[in-house]
Amino acid sequence: DPQGRFSIDPQFGIIRSKKQLDHETQSVVVLTVQSQLGNSPVYSSTQVNISVIDINDNPPVFLTKSDKVTISHTQPPGTAVYIAHAEDKDSGLNGAIKYSIASKQPNTFSIDPSLGVVNLTRTVFADKQQEYTLHIAAEDCGSPPLTSSLTLDSLAAKIVILDINDNSPSFTSSPLSYVMEDVDVGFLVHRIIAKDPDEGRNGQVTYHILSGNENKAFVLDKITGLLSTARLLDREIQERYSLAVMALDDGSPALSATQVLTVIVLDVNDETPIFLKQLYETAVHENQDPGEFVIKVEAVDRDAGLNSLLRYEILPGAGYEKFKMNSDSGELVTTASLDRETQEVFSIKGNCEISMSACKMGSEDGSTAQLYLAVLDENDHNPLFAKTQYQISVREDLEEGSAILDLFASDKDDGLNGEVTYSLVDDTFGAFAVDSVTGSIVTTKALDRETKSQYTFRAVASDCSTHLPRSTTVMTVLIQDVNDNVPKFQQSYYKASVWEGQSPKTDVIQVFATDLDSGLNGETEYSILSGNEDARFLIDSARGILATNTVLDHENTSSYREMASSHCLVLLASDRGTPSLNSTATVLITVLDVNDNPPVFSSPEHHIHVKESIPVGSHITEVSANDCDAGTNAKITYAMISGNDRGHFRLDEKTGSVDLMKTLDYEDTMKFTLIVQAT
Repeated sequence: DPQGRFSIDPQFGIIRSKKQLDHETQSVVVLTVQSQLGNSPVYSSTQVNISVIDINDNPPVFLTKSDKVTISHTQPPGTAVYIAHAEDKDSGLNGAIKYSIASKQPNTFSIDPSLGVVNLTRTVFADKQQEYTLHIAAEDCGSPPLTSSLTLDSLAAKIVILDINDNSPSFTSSPLSYVMEDVDVGFLVHRIIAKDPDEGRNGQVTYHILSGNENKAFVLDKITGLLSTARLLDREIQERYSLAVMALDDGSPALSATQVLTVIVLDVNDETPIFLKQLYETAVHENQDPGEFVIKVEAVDRDAGLNSLLRYEILPGAGYEKFKMNSDSGELVTTASLDRETQEVFSIKGNCEISMSACKMGSEDGSTAQLYLAVLDENDHNPLFAKTQYQISVREDLEEGSAILDLFASDKDDGLNGEVTYSLVDDTFGAFAVDSVTGSIVTTKALDRETKSQYTFRAVASDCSTHLPRSTTVMTVLIQDVNDNVPKFQQSYYKASVWEGQSPKTDVIQVFATDLDSGLNGETEYSILSGNEDARFLIDSARGILATNTVLDHENTSSYREMASSHCLVLLASDRGTPSLNSTATVLITVLDVNDNPPVFSSPEHHIHVKESIPVGSHITEVSANDCDAGTNAKITYAMISGNDRGHFRLDEKTGSVDLMKTLDYEDTMKFTLIVQAT
């Protein structure tokens, strides 16, 4: 008895209670009582069992004041749906409990009074009421009986009627949402809502993103269905997200529904226009009318709607005034006819660079690109020679195939239109030809100035055009002389005569030598090469006049009498070229006789002896006289001027022969003296 609930009389052994006993706290008390005699160390003990008899002093008490159970609405009648349990600390009948439903209810449930089992009395499948609250009372069997109070001690059993998880969640929120691309991270984009008509866990929905969020752009609260941004958005990178969202209930097995939530990222004007190409290249033909289409440029702005509307323009620069840009379409056209020969390109770099700008409507933001514009050639220019005429000189000993001049004609056109071909249109007598590509004029045969000293012909420059005029230049080729011709006497053999006795410096003959060369090469000088050892003659070196240098004597006696009256000279004609060329001619000069010498008999007297009996006709003798003169001056006639009075003799006047014409008679005349004259 550690609580001190009992006391014992030490002398009489009477056990009395000291405190109020409680059957419910301890129904049986076992006391150990010890007895001892005097102060003897020997003692004995015994066990006293005290039963505390119960009185009905405790009402039944439910362990919980309320409880909740769920049942399927498909449960059949008689199904136990709940067991109520109350405790009564009393014992025996005082602690025996009877259960009852104290609250009003539409006879849906019944309770076993002894066991406290609540049973369905009918099906609740079609009931609209999904929840019942039963107040269950507990009463003991004591006398008098004690009961749990209706409001204070009764059990409020809430019975929730749940159907089976036969409904899938159903989305009620819109499958389309919009968000500006410049929102901050964490911005609420959309609330996903799905309804599940099931109850309890079967109707508890959680939300999940199945796909479409690979770049982790969004985060979804699985309980609330709130969709927020998890990173910065960029419409120009991705303007639409298709998120496959699942609504999942907590039933078993769980049911789900999916929805494709389309999140459209709305544009913010945060992009600069960009040309599709930073450098455009195109070409346009020259001479086209203004308004000729050049090119269409295009810029893109990754923004959308009004934010992407662009305006095109040409920025000021060299040649920009010759073009016009459609501000809306980006089409570039000419405003003037272009001339490639005036300006082939529109940039000092050799390219036509027109700076173009693409700007947003109502914005100064823009970008630029370069246009390389080449002006294509039209064959609108004919070739032109640098000079309308050329005059050149070439040596006549130039080898065949030698180039004498490179013609050049310029054509302002380009390409094939500017390719010039050369030709000769006049007869060059086979002496010259022109390279059709290079314009080089070459000789095609050996030249001879003495045959032709000058050529005049026309050269023509043409391009591929068939309607433009050709360019013509006049070529004059002067053939320079080379000393390739010797002076030639008009005759290789000359005969001349001069009267004897003429004074010195008397002209005898003038010879001529011609040299086909020109200049010094054709200037001829005359000289006596041989035959004038005694210097009887001289010659004018320039005019070729041969004259006497001394008084000539036809009768000059010498051992070669026959040649004394003539002189044979070899004349030399030389040109002044380097080296000098020459030729010779022979001049036979005859000294003409002047009758300055009388005939001379070989002997002044002739003594002839003949017989008187010599017959008539006999040749008696012959007289002979010589005359140093020549020709008729030396022709002698003989005559008897005395001594032949009777005619005995005849003198042949030509031969000087004396013949007997009459019979001689010694006795008559024994001697004849004949005087013969030679004239």
